[in-house]
Amino acid sequence: MKEIFTQDELDDLLRSAGQKLVIVDFWATWCGPCKVIGPMFRKLANDPEYEKDVIFASVDVDEANELAEEIGIECMPTIMFFKNCEKIDEMSGANKAKLVEKIEELRKR
Repeated sequence: MKEIFTQDELDDLLRSAGQKLVIVDFWATWCGPCKVIGPMFRKLANDPEYEKDVIFASVDVDEANELAEEIGIECMPTIMFFKNCEKIDEMSGANKAKLVEKIEELRKR
């Protein structure tokens, strides 16, 4: 899983992803719900089923405050979904089932 700290790094990742779905988790160490969904996100990022068409990335909003502000993060965790350099969806909160459902739906687009 790629850690992102700046808008330039995010832009580079999105450009290099091609047709792959890019999923970015915006989180913080002090965020309770982030601690719930974080391990699940990391598990999905390491799942061989997703390696051919999904890229997982992570942004610690305390380490990348400027990026979080630029992108408009209002609550954590926020998970954004990108394809072809465009944001196509997002979700907030720690709903593991919803995360898996969104991944399955969006990777087929």
